Amino acid sequence: MQETTRAQGLTGIAALLFLIGVFRGSYWALAIPVAIVTLFALGLVAWVGFTIATIQIEADQAPEPQSSGATSKAGSGAAAEDAA
Repeated sequence: MQETTRAQGLTGIAALLFLIGVFRGSYWALAIPVAIVTLFALGLVAWVGFTIATIQIEADQAPEPQSSGATSKAGSGAAAEDAA
């Protein structure tokens, strides 16, 4: 038996049990899946937060020189006049 078929069968059984619990008005049928999803989301947030807090970034050795804004404006203005 393939693993995907087994997983699909277990998912179908879980869905059936969930629907039976909801139609019977069971509190646990809703509480357990909500708790699982909530804990999963909190785990992801904690993982991302931990990753952001512990990441090591090396600073650049020499900053890049900034170009003057006047030369880029003059060049784009002349090209715009030529196009017109």
